Amino acid sequence: MSAAEIRLPLDEVVALLQDLNEFVVSLDRIGSREASGTADEHLVEEFVADWDVARRLARARRVISVALDEQLTEEDNAEIDALCERGRFYGEGGAGGVDAESR
Repeated sequence: MSAAEIRLPLDEVVALLQDLNEFVVSLDRIGSREASGTADEHLVEEFVADWDVARRLARARRVISVALDEQLTEEDNAEIDALCERGRFYGEGGAGGVDAESR
């Protein structure tokens, strides 16, 4: 893959960082509550739903993907797509597990 640099509009980067910061801090706080025994079993589920986590993460992925598509060659984008397909995905290999091939 080339050593290209990708440019994103500052307002998009700031919005993505705000979302990521909210998720990281909130998940850390949820983890602390779980560790202390003060979290109920539905806390993560409620957080993901109430904070619209899936949509916001999908938006972040789309912003980055559009920038890559616009600024890299087809070959570089194909390589990135292949790398992303090799990621670890929840639910593979059984109940929440991960296939050995995914690691």
